[in-house]
This record gives sequence, structure tokens and C-alpha cells, in this order.
Amino acid sequence: MNKILGFKPVSDRICKLRVKGKCYNMTLINIYVPTEDKEEEIKEQFYEELQRTQDRVPGHDATIILGDMNTKLGKEKVFSQLVGSHTLHNISNENGEMVANYAINNDMFPVRTNFQHKKIRIGTWTPLVIKQ
Repeated sequence: MNKILGFKPVSDRICKLRVKGKCYNMTLINIYVPTEDKEEEIKEQFYEELQRTQDRVPGHDATIILGDMNTKLGKEKVFSQLVGSHTLHNISNENGEMVANYAINNDMFPVRTNFQHKKIRIGTWTPLVIKQ
């Protein structure tokens, strides 16, 4: 408990936990992205809120975004520098494209697609995104 610097429930889809580290502090942002069938406006509002939350993280903190991203990240050439070769899907869904664009705009990448795992464990609907 003495390592927790703060916790903030931002919304029903986002919460933030800041933890004291030995060399640097870490901010964990837990998210639940609207599902693929939700309206575009709801998804855009979510990503705006996520961006505001991340913008408030101190610049020297390591930032990890984790949770249920409701995405399929594919092997499209446009995302080849972002998505690793171990993704389960060939084609990204709309949510996958939104997560990929968010990651690119924030100098982040989805970790789960970069390491080989059993197929049952590489579904990108719950990727971990970590700041480089």
C-alpha cells in the first residue's frame, strides 16, 4: 500500500493507478473500450477521454495501458511497424484500427503481438500497450 501514489476512477470505462517505483514511477491505465457495434461517436468520445487521461500522466512515468480493448489487430502492411508478427488476425477490425492509431500517435505499441504465445493466449481483444 505504501507504493500506491494515487488511484483515480476516471469513468465507467477508464481508471488510473500510479505506483512508486525504484528508478521511476509507473502509471497503469485500465480501460474497457466500447465494443465494435457501438456508435462511432461513443468510440471517439472514449479515445478523447483516454487521451486526456494519458496527457495528465507525469512525463517521467512509464505508462502501461491495459484492459479489454475489444480489438482485432491484423497483419496489414500499414501497421507492420506497430503490430508484431504473432497477431492472431489477418485483418484488423475498426476497433483495431482505432487502437493502432492511438498507439502510433502516443509512441506506444501492443506488446502481446510481438511475442510468440499459444494461439489461445494471443487474441488481441486484450492487448497490453506500453510506452516505449
